[in-house]
Amino acid sequence: MTIRRVVPDITCQDLDKSREFYARLGFEEVMNLGWVVNLASPSNPTAQVILMTSDRTAEVEPDLSIEVDDVDAAYATMVESGAGIVHELRDEPWGVRRFFALDPDGRVVNIVSHRQGRRPGG
Repeated sequence: MTIRRVVPDITCQDLDKSREFYARLGFEEVMNLGWVVNLASPSNPTAQVILMTSDRTAEVEPDLSIEVDDVDAAYATMVESGAGIVHELRDEPWGVRRFFALDPDGRVVNIVSHRQGRRPGG
């Protein structure tokens, strides 16, 4: 399994204000679903920040996202290891397949693969 990128997921009250803050640091919007915005560095597209008001398809908000090349293998590994799964593996309407697992300190980790041609920012 290959890790493609790791991105912090920041829950915020006002997406516009947060987007403006990170834009001042040089980030540009590469995806906007209204409730989640993905910002990336134009010079290094895998340097990203995800802003969200709340996750629309999960009952918890993730703390970080890890994009892998094989999310099904990652899911099998996490289940086999006994990791807590708080959002089951599923295809999402915006072109990703993902699940959420709890790390040993209770952080929610969104483990994700982008389906063909749907990878924002890189």
